[in-house]
Amino acid sequence: MQKALADTFTEVVETYAEASEVLGYDLWSLVQEGTPEDLDRTVVTQPAMLTAGVAAWRCWQQAGATMPAWMAGHSLGEYTALVAAGSLTFADALKLVAKRAEFMQQAVPEGSGAMAAILGLDDSAVVDVCSAAANGQVVSAVNFNSPGQVVIAGEKSAVERAVDGAKAAGAKRALLLRVSVPSHSALMQPAADALKPLLDAATVSAPSVPVLSNVDVAPYSDANQIRDGLRRQLYSPVRWSDTIKHMAANGVSVAIECGPGKVLAGLVKRIDREVTGVFIDDADSLQKALTLSGTGN
Repeated sequence: MQKALADTFTEVVETYAEASEVLGYDLWSLVQEGTPEDLDRTVVTQPAMLTAGVAAWRCWQQAGATMPAWMAGHSLGEYTALVAAGSLTFADALKLVAKRAEFMQQAVPEGSGAMAAILGLDDSAVVDVCSAAANGQVVSAVNFNSPGQVVIAGEKSAVERAVDGAKAAGAKRALLLRVSVPSHSALMQPAADALKPLLDAATVSAPSVPVLSNVDVAPYSDANQIRDGLRRQLYSPVRWSDTIKHMAANGVSVAIECGPGKVLAGLVKRIDREVTGVFIDDADSLQKALTLSGTGN
């Protein structure tokens, strides 16, 4: 994760060192040398994802890029966007995210919840499949990632029934994901309740540029709205398709992904072909992003 970017920018290792000091363990060594089982644990995954996003953002800044017109983050990435927009300090975001992960894992015993990706069905069909599969249990559409790509979450047996139902309804693929908690489902309400006092106590500022809420697909305007949005986000769907459409409707033509991987850049192309999605994972991709954004050399 981010080794190529670290070869060019000292900001990467410096950001991981800062995170390690806050977390109390060597995060850089863990993400470079840890096993998939280590990294799949949400208490590790969430701080690592936040750190990777902030590291990429700092490289972007160091390269001389201008501030974007809009920001947003997919699920946990919303914390990264709020750090980049100056609403949260990196250290405070790390503390919140570490407790968020802990509360999420505590809310649902490991192995009793599940998530699955449904490909090739429209949003309403996936919602109907979940309703039919529930049988008194929790299962719902939780990530509206792009047309034809929806993630569902809930109790494991209900998710498994929904996977079978999606296949019967004509889904191209329906597969369980390697995750340890059913994120953004109603099962996360206890985690949201536990996180609320920490959010209420956190120092939060209005963002320097508009940051779109995952829940409402509207820009945050003040600190209390941010606190409430981050709390509700835990048990509410991530409306990523609507987020990209909102940006496109407001003149965005290039969307730059700061973080590990390039999943979101790929989703952008599926949501709106008029928006170019690019990612930052090494010096070359960063230069491409700079050029496309009009700030390259």
